[in-house]
Amino acid sequence: MTIDNSAAYDNRAAVPEHPQIFTQWARDAAVFREVAGKDGRAELDVPYGPSPRQYIDLFKAKAPDAPLALFIHGGYWRALDPKFHSHCAKGLNERGMTVAVAGYDLCPQVGIADIIDEMRAAALFLWRRFGQRIMVYGHSAGGHLAAAMIATDWRKRDANVPPDLVPAAYSISGLFDLTPLVHTAMNADLKLDEASARASSPLFWPVPGKRILDSVVGGAELPEFLRQAKSIVEGWPKDKVQMRYEEIPGANHFTVIAPLADAQSAMTARLVALCDKMRA
Repeated sequence: MTIDNSAAYDNRAAVPEHPQIFTQWARDAAVFREVAGKDGRAELDVPYGPSPRQYIDLFKAKAPDAPLALFIHGGYWRALDPKFHSHCAKGLNERGMTVAVAGYDLCPQVGIADIIDEMRAAALFLWRRFGQRIMVYGHSAGGHLAAAMIATDWRKRDANVPPDLVPAAYSISGLFDLTPLVHTAMNADLKLDEASARASSPLFWPVPGKRILDSVVGGAELPEFLRQAKSIVEGWPKDKVQMRYEEIPGANHFTVIAPLADAQSAMTARLVALCDKMRA
């Protein structure tokens, strides 16, 4: 049976209340930035590259040697920004982690391969500033980018950084095989063909050894997102990557990230555990 990929990947149509969810994200994010700013923990709009969207909002822990995490937002590589997602740092920040929330240029002004390189530049910027390895977590397009970070050969980018600069990633509703997106309406912005889609798909990349990846998805998400979340766990070599798959019961594509703002949630606890493993 032929799949209508435009419908199969249309999260906004599948969650008609998404405008209200986005409005709440913006409110929660603004409140968290205000509180963190009053506490002296927020350092906003830190540039890591030349364009206005290449910036990081930093939410610093009290301890100078606190574990370091990087959150990458979603929006199908063509929408949203870090300011919608500040609260996604809240849970980890309250557990004593320094969290960077990174922005990037959007399609169609740039391609997905360019965005991958921008996130690599953000990770290298954080290494040069903090001198620490990084746990990366991300949602949707950010989940794709998180997987791309642990599959990156960092020594090819900078011979002075650890080869395992990003040893662990937590991908929420990630996309790992981009080839189905070639046959979607959104490809008018993404501008993928079969070759470029495959080249930007972490599922098909060689992976350095001794990495950790959690692939997490909402139990109420579209079937293609459930399939994609499983594909990376089944497709990446188990002798090189310690992998874990989880469905969050009842969560749709947008509500699935809500636990990130809760310091006591199981999702935040897992992220803390990944940071601990990274530093072990």
